[in-house]
Amino acid sequence: MREALAEWRPVIDDAIEELLPRRIDDTYLTEFFGEPTYKYQPAAIQEALSDPIWLLLDRGGKRWRAILFLMIVEALGEEPEEYLPYACIPEILHNGTIIVDDVEDEAQMRRSGPALHHEHGTDIALNAGNAMYFIPLKVIEEYRDDLTDSQRLAIYEMLTHELNRTHLGQGMDICWHNEKEITVDEQQYYEMCACKTGCLARIVARLAAIVTDQPDSVEQQLARYAEDLSIAFQIGDDILDIQNTLDQAGEFGKEFGNDIQEGKKTLMAIYTAQEASADDVTRLEEILWAEDNTDEEIMEAIELMQSVGAIEYADTRARELSASARSHLDDLDLEAEPEQHLRDFTTFVIDRQE
Repeated sequence: MREALAEWRPVIDDAIEELLPRRIDDTYLTEFFGEPTYKYQPAAIQEALSDPIWLLLDRGGKRWRAILFLMIVEALGEEPEEYLPYACIPEILHNGTIIVDDVEDEAQMRRSGPALHHEHGTDIALNAGNAMYFIPLKVIEEYRDDLTDSQRLAIYEMLTHELNRTHLGQGMDICWHNEKEITVDEQQYYEMCACKTGCLARIVARLAAIVTDQPDSVEQQLARYAEDLSIAFQIGDDILDIQNTLDQAGEFGKEFGNDIQEGKKTLMAIYTAQEASADDVTRLEEILWAEDNTDEEIMEAIELMQSVGAIEYADTRARELSASARSHLDDLDLEAEPEQHLRDFTTFVIDRQE
């Protein structure tokens, strides 16, 4: 799976560069955004959009959402290369949410470098992040001759629905880590993940189904596959943050104890609140609520989670969701080899090491 990701990533980046070139000029602005009412200033748009966006993209990221889109297209019996521009839609959307998320979380680091709002300023970061919600929609217009009117309408309606739910999930997450007490239950956590992380994955699957003209039943099954996979991914991501902290290796590109520093109510924190003693829960809440944590406090929080088996519990739930994702492929008539890749991907997202 890592080989496939490495092979496809430069191809995806080339396709993204078609939508947002590294160098902005008047010709691009006119062709992409239309004739100016008065006069564009390419240098300003270069500084405010292209430079910060490509700074983030060039730092890394596996592009797995774009590649998952292509894998689904291939599993549906189509040539993935013919649908490459559409793969950019969820990938650009995802990176836009990262920029805004880092501002909201007051994050210091992203992909082994300063978060974009520290590098370019909050105003440029927010504008660039928000622009990335709209730039990829140009694909639908650019390739309108390849889509029927009903397909284009279905894409717009799908994106509106899923992106609205994305912000529900982000809203829940923000609210929870701005509260001292851990009042969230496990089902609410899964719903947050299904919205915040799951909706972008659902966009991947539903978009692949729509552009290849699949029936609604296939679209919905693929959406369920992607949603379960993405919740497993989010839990795995939270576990990886803890493992990275324990290893102190710094290879994951996040700060030491990042989720604890941010006071996030991960599944491990929620499970600890349900299973630990009242005194231990109070102490965990104090650490998560603190404005700053020492390394010792971060390790104390992890030890509280370990004392009730929270990390093992989260890993078990991630693997159950991974299995559930695979089950949604069972009744679909997919091409054998790419279907196996989709099945393998459900384990990759929780077993990856970085």
